[in-house]
Amino acid sequence: QVQLVESGGGLVQAGGSLRLSCVASGSIFSINAMGWYRQAPGKQRELVATITSGGNTNYADSVKGRSTISRDNAKKVVYLQMNSLKAEDTAAYYCWCIAQAMGVMIFRSYWGQGTQVTVSS
Repeated sequence: QVQLVESGGGLVQAGGSLRLSCVASGSIFSINAMGWYRQAPGKQRELVATITSGGNTNYADSVKGRSTISRDNAKKVVYLQMNSLKAEDTAAYYCWCIAQAMGVMIFRSYWGQGTQVTVSS
């Protein structure tokens, strides 16, 4: 199976920056896309940014221009650099990937446990 562990969340003032990291581990044969989603209290989980194994990126309009997603394929790590943070960025941030585990024929989605980002205004 595939495990995702996030780090880098915390409390930051509005206008500040944070860098989230997520490392994938376990019996991994191949990782396709990786990315970040977030969920604020009382709201549905929403996409923040994704990146393919080839480096193609996709961002939610709400973070476009303020965030940068990147990955290190060799280390199986995905990063999310968030700048100019706003109170509305406050949420639990979840790492996500599409991966093929060893001995499994199909790709499927995996999720991390989440890391809290709180932006104080």
